[in-house]
Amino acid sequence: MLLRQLEYFVAVAHERHFARAAEVCGVSQPTLSDGVRKLEQELGMPLIRRGHTFQGLTPEGSRLVVWAQRMVDDRRALHDAAAVLRSGLSGTLRVGVVPAATTTVARVLDRFCAEHPLVEVHIESMLSTNDIIQQISNYDLDAGICYPVGNELVRYRPLYDETWAFLAPQHMVDEAAESITWAQAASYPLVMLGPTHGLTPMVGAFEASGVTPHITIRTDSVASLFGFVNTGRWASVVPDRWVLDSGQVTDLALLELVEPVVQTRIVLAHRSAEPMSPVVEALVESAVTVCSSAAGAR
Repeated sequence: MLLRQLEYFVAVAHERHFARAAEVCGVSQPTLSDGVRKLEQELGMPLIRRGHTFQGLTPEGSRLVVWAQRMVDDRRALHDAAAVLRSGLSGTLRVGVVPAATTTVARVLDRFCAEHPLVEVHIESMLSTNDIIQQISNYDLDAGICYPVGNELVRYRPLYDETWAFLAPQHMVDEAAESITWAQAASYPLVMLGPTHGLTPMVGAFEASGVTPHITIRTDSVASLFGFVNTGRWASVVPDRWVLDSGQVTDLALLELVEPVVQTRIVLAHRSAEPMSPVVEALVESAVTVCSSAAGAR
């Protein structure tokens, strides 16, 4: 079995098109097709359903593509490790980020990129935690900054605990106020992110307070949420770290939400397989250092 054959198989599974897969692999379509057929012959089973066009993976192919992707990714990690020994860290780092961490990730990557300038970083933002964990498990992402969920294929490293806070135009709240209850916050016109973006703790806090929040706008954009609050017409309930790291509180009030105080943990997620790739190991070091320093300064 040749690793190149596994690369062909993985490319077809991802692209779902033989010609595009051949282009990705830098070979002709007949060469790619021949490589996949030889892999099928060696394994003794069909991996791809064929017609005039790609028609999907067979049940066997759907199970084995995960193993093939793992072997291809291990090969990439081996080359990355060798490159580090030759000339320092390089390559590509793919990171998924939940909305609550879209501002924190900039501080983490500021340190990472300063220490490893040859690494190209790709950020996938506005993903749910489930999306991130799935893509890490499928080798589509190298790491993620998200909420912890149970998955034996993924390892979590605690970064920080975020506290939920009330974000509003200054004129909406008492200048002397430092906190607001969830029941009080529910009466304001609110703009919120969609329900898939880690809002379970917020929903639970409103329910525990016996109130229904007055949500008039839902958005899938962090930028638009800030934009709506800045109009002076809406307020929002957001993680405090998200706002503080954004630097956008100059003309806004940020009050602690109490009765109850709600905190959620943000973690760095990566595949649990050892050894870690050098680029992920470097990201872990940068993230833990930056978040530990921030916690000490607060």
